[in-house]
Amino acid sequence: MLYLILKALLTGAVVVAISEISKRSSLLAAVLASLPLTSVLAFIWMYWDSKDVAGIQSLSYGIFWLVIPSLAFFLLLPLLLKAGIRFYPALLLACLSTSAIYWVYSLALNRMGIEI
Repeated sequence: MLYLILKALLTGAVVVAISEISKRSSLLAAVLASLPLTSVLAFIWMYWDSKDVAGIQSLSYGIFWLVIPSLAFFLLLPLLLKAGIRFYPALLLACLSTSAIYWVYSLALNRMGIEI
């Protein structure tokens, strides 16, 4: 249980750090947030827990293919905010739209024979 708490605290610290840095520099926070820190932490925790290199390889492959549709979120959210939609409704719309884009994208990948 202590190990799980440690993992959560370390992973949460990354999010808090980015949030605090964004108060001083949007650019630096954006650079840090765009790094695959979450993925790297997931790989480290997976390897630490199980030494499952095949699982890490599979996860990394899936992340590669899903980065493309995730970019829609980062286009939609600022556009919705610029259109005057308040933050939480804009966030919800961006999340729902991105989910729909993931679904369509995964169907397209399956048709091309790419399995994630």
